[in-house]
Amino acid sequence: MDDLDDMDRKILAALHVNGRASWTDIAQLLGTSTTTVARRAQHLFGAGLARVAVLPHLENEGPVHVFIVRLTCAPGSQLRVAGMLARNPDIRYVTVVTGAYDIVFELVAPKHRDLYSMLVDFVQAVPGAQQSNADLVLHTYKVSYDWSVPVLGERAAPFALRRPAHTCERGHLDDVDREVLTALRDDGRASFQSVGSRLGISESTARRRLEAMLERGCATVTTFIPAAALGYEAEVLFWLSVEPSMQHSVAERLSGERGVRMIASTLGQASLMCEVIMPTTADLHHFTSRTLAAVPGIQSWTAGVQILTVKRGFLMVPWAEARIAAALSKPEGQARP
Repeated sequence: MDDLDDMDRKILAALHVNGRASWTDIAQLLGTSTTTVARRAQHLFGAGLARVAVLPHLENEGPVHVFIVRLTCAPGSQLRVAGMLARNPDIRYVTVVTGAYDIVFELVAPKHRDLYSMLVDFVQAVPGAQQSNADLVLHTYKVSYDWSVPVLGERAAPFALRRPAHTCERGHLDDVDREVLTALRDDGRASFQSVGSRLGISESTARRRLEAMLERGCATVTTFIPAAALGYEAEVLFWLSVEPSMQHSVAERLSGERGVRMIASTLGQASLMCEVIMPTTADLHHFTSRTLAAVPGIQSWTAGVQILTVKRGFLMVPWAEARIAAALSKPEGQARP
């Protein structure tokens, strides 16, 4: 990441706000040639610094429970535990953090599933996993895809994808819709021609199906990039204790902060959990000492720095794959380098 220049970072930021934008559109946004954008972008993808996926709405297969789980690990086992958690198809997100816990992960449990087996039996069976703390997510106030816009400047706002709010239910998608989403899950930039050929449908049908799902909010184009690749120094998870009568107003106030990527209400020791991305440690200090300190209703908070994100959106992120593969290839008890 240290070898990236300003143009590389702008290309990554453009892909982050609009993962299916053409190389020509990105080149026009950045004031450079299409050839330059295409060549550099392919190098960035090859280096494992970006992954584009088209993901369905979380509940399009039915209602779910979402749990945020904090987990401690045996010394030296963090990467191995994170890798084993990431293999679970019901786990959407895994990150290694600092603080009282070693790993935070997000479990998405269909409401008909046995929670004990998912939250207790499975977690306790992971070698190296120790104490866990699971909080039920009650409501998600914000999930942001525009935290990288400052790298591009405000001219990028019209370039970003529109992401309508929508509650997607099982009947909103048919079998062809699901096949289109499956085809675009691992490569969200795949052409409509290649998707159509793979599924035995026309290019126009593939295009129309995806555009309709995006327009309704049944699917989202998501680009995963490490914040550090854009020069951002701080990715932090906060757990906020909030006066009960002011929980909604606090969440709405923090939702207006661009650096707040996600904020949700949880049933646990903390009222709210939020993920924050800041360009510098000084910006993070301003957030804690000025922003959080000035919001009425916040009583206390704890936090952990994300030092390695392993999985997002049910997909392994490419910049962690080699490190996790190496950890999993070692015999148990030899996870420490």
